[in-house]
Amino acid sequence: MEPKGTGTHFSTGLPELDRTLQGLLPGDNLVWEIESLAHYQFVLAPFVREAIQQGKELIYFHFSDDPPLIEATEGLRMVSLNPLRGFEHFVSDIVDEIEAQADRAWYVFDCLSPLAKVWYSDRMMANFFLVVCPLVLKLEALAYFALFKHHHSNHATDTLYSTAQIIIEVWNYQGDFYLQPHRVEHRFSDTLFMLHQLKDDGRLEPITNSARTADVVALVKQPLLNFTIQRFGPWTASYHEAEAIIEALNRGENKAKEGRDLFERLLHMVITRQTSFLPLARKYFTLPFLLDVLKRLIGSGLIGGKARGILLAQLILKGTNPRWSTILESHDSFFIGSDVFYTFVIQNDCWWLRRKKGSMEEILANARIARERILRGTFLDYIVLQFREMLEYFGQAPIIVRSSSIQEDSYGNAFSGKYESVFCANQGNLDERLSAFLDAVRQVYASSLSEDALLYRLHHGLLHEDEQMALIVQRVSGDVWGHCFFPPAAGVGFSYNPFVWEKSIDPHAGVLRLAFGLGTRAVDRLDDDYIRIVALNVPLARPEKDQEEAKKHTQRKVDLINLKENRFQTLPIREALELLPEQLRSCFCQQDADAAQRARELGLPPQRAYQVDFTELFQKTDFCERMTELLQTLEKAYEHPVDVEFTVNCIISETGALKDYRINLVQCRPFQVKLMGSGSLGILPSEIRKEHLFLKSDGPIVGRSVAAPVGRLVYVSSQAYTALGEQDKYALARFIGQVARRSSSRPEGIVMLVGPGRWGTSTPSMGVPVSFNDIKEVQVLVELALMHEGLVPDVSLGTHFFNDLVEMDMLYFAVFPERNENVFNEAFIQYASRFLHLVPPENELWASALTVLESTDQAELRLFADATAQHGICYLVTQSPGQASPLQP
Repeated sequence: MEPKGTGTHFSTGLPELDRTLQGLLPGDNLVWEIESLAHYQFVLAPFVREAIQQGKELIYFHFSDDPPLIEATEGLRMVSLNPLRGFEHFVSDIVDEIEAQADRAWYVFDCLSPLAKVWYSDRMMANFFLVVCPLVLKLEALAYFALFKHHHSNHATDTLYSTAQIIIEVWNYQGDFYLQPHRVEHRFSDTLFMLHQLKDDGRLEPITNSARTADVVALVKQPLLNFTIQRFGPWTASYHEAEAIIEALNRGENKAKEGRDLFERLLHMVITRQTSFLPLARKYFTLPFLLDVLKRLIGSGLIGGKARGILLAQLILKGTNPRWSTILESHDSFFIGSDVFYTFVIQNDCWWLRRKKGSMEEILANARIARERILRGTFLDYIVLQFREMLEYFGQAPIIVRSSSIQEDSYGNAFSGKYESVFCANQGNLDERLSAFLDAVRQVYASSLSEDALLYRLHHGLLHEDEQMALIVQRVSGDVWGHCFFPPAAGVGFSYNPFVWEKSIDPHAGVLRLAFGLGTRAVDRLDDDYIRIVALNVPLARPEKDQEEAKKHTQRKVDLINLKENRFQTLPIREALELLPEQLRSCFCQQDADAAQRARELGLPPQRAYQVDFTELFQKTDFCERMTELLQTLEKAYEHPVDVEFTVNCIISETGALKDYRINLVQCRPFQVKLMGSGSLGILPSEIRKEHLFLKSDGPIVGRSVAAPVGRLVYVSSQAYTALGEQDKYALARFIGQVARRSSSRPEGIVMLVGPGRWGTSTPSMGVPVSFNDIKEVQVLVELALMHEGLVPDVSLGTHFFNDLVEMDMLYFAVFPERNENVFNEAFIQYASRFLHLVPPENELWASALTVLESTDQAELRLFADATAQHGICYLVTQSPGQASPLQP
């Protein structure tokens, strides 16, 4: 049956709503989810006018104790009913009336919610709907129903959702009406299931901005997703007990002790059992807040480290300064409890494979089998039902499924990048969106048994500790720009800046790693791209030495969600920037006039060249001051430096200019930085012979300052490495790990890796793709700007790779051979081999690419790296014949 368009005899009376729904079909039953009867009356009035205008008889079934919703008028007939006569009489009277009219009439019903109260049963209210709705459909008539939102069990709502043709939720926020279709049978569009604002002129505008959407929907009391019929006894009992105690306290009753006892129980049930985190949780969480968390919890169990960190950070900020309530995006995430993971693992026959028994090789082999089973696993029906309800809440808004394990984001072990996060574009019909969501959950669950995660846990002594995987499902922060969805800025921030490249920088003011688009490029070192490093007290200062260098180190690609293709995508930065209004675009980038001129001279198309620098954002808004306040407030509460992830979402004016911005805090955890002391590093030799000088750098140098002998140098030749095939590059990375872990004849010396491009990259053409496990015994990591034209080391600050370096207390620095104050003496390797112990590679294939040198009693390498002064030097010291060794203290 084809939809009827606007202006036909099937209409809601709101032309823009008809257009959004792509017309009404004969037989449509519309269910309005409302907060008050006034909301229902608001949508009833135009429907009544439309029916009378079209010459339809409108029959209004009135059975409520409240006054009639519709005033008497010509063309309207009210049928009064008494539900107290019982279900059978009530339903029969309605059916008789509808059958008598056939398709000549349209129908309006009072709000159905009171029927459940009269009949003491949600189920009977649903049974009424099961009789009436198919009859309206069969007769190709039209009917309006209403239901108070979040008042009924799934017995009722599931029936309505599976039977009604159209379900629309209504909000009234700050005097404006908003509508969000949740179900529209046989129709679909790119914006159909978005939140829509009904304008004064009748327009129905889709709300694409995540901050505006969350403001409207997040404050509404959310349903307990299948809570009443599927939760375990203690959960249901605890929830109802909390509700009762809160109501008693509000009445002034003396229930303080009962409230404290229940608060402590819920804290351990839902938030954490880690003694290091409990004091903070007790200080900032409240019983009503924990009750709100329960309302958004799917299944049971803990919400995990990432989720608790986000919740805690928001409470700290809003409790410190009320203005944060208007700056931060409203929280409307959902939590998938850790018990759901355990149930899934057991139901899909993976529990025995997860047991950490036998050798590490056996554990990893079993984990591989378990991952395959998890990726094919099935969920219990009631969990899938709750997932479906959650997706109905989010509509077509892009979402992200993020790991939130019970050990994650804790003091001493951040698990940075060890577990996956999966973006869901969340387009298509509900079944398609549900299928993609289930795959995303499986993918994150499987990552809990990845080799990298297991070896990380082994290194931190956590392999045999309980590690259940909770999940947090978040609305992706951003807006729709053309066919793409992304925030204009996102990144990571640290309350302490370990990368001080000039004296004007205050390390305690904090530092950001800021990217245009989704924050993935700020936390992962991807191919040959760069992002903006921002010292918050001097945001315009650049780590690059001059403007030309800064132009080379600009962001070239952007990560976003392609709504049209329903997937995560990476685009050239110019294509994404062109989607923004001109006035807004200037906040994040400037045009590169020199590059545009060169393109014209070369006869290339006259495309704009952009340099992403965020200068106007820093100069024309209070963004940097606000981020400094955010980081310092959280550090003070944690009594420890913190590491956050965030997005910046723009509110734009009618002209496209930046009107305001919102910050969405998507992660907060302790930052395990080792603060640099002010002690002396010793004295450098007054003169170092040219052939004895290996490396010299003027930054970036990140980490604790070091003055120490180098026990083992592992050096990768740029020229030889570049000539290797891709698989050989991966194999060499594994071999480097073996070399780095070997015991040394001089145990007091440090292990230093020196190589081209980016250590830890996922792209071998950009550097050496070592993993965390490969380099965990290394103390110093040096990157050389030698891979190819245009690729230089990227300051790893803020990436998952960097967090691993910090946790291992590893020093990082880069060498730029073309800079005046930098030195890379490649001839040094052959020269130093005459004095140091040369360890030949076991595999001849690596002989040309890899050199391993160890200090001896007669000669040693020394490293002096001052992170505060951003000065590093590595040189050779030898003992002259017949001279007492200068190497001894």
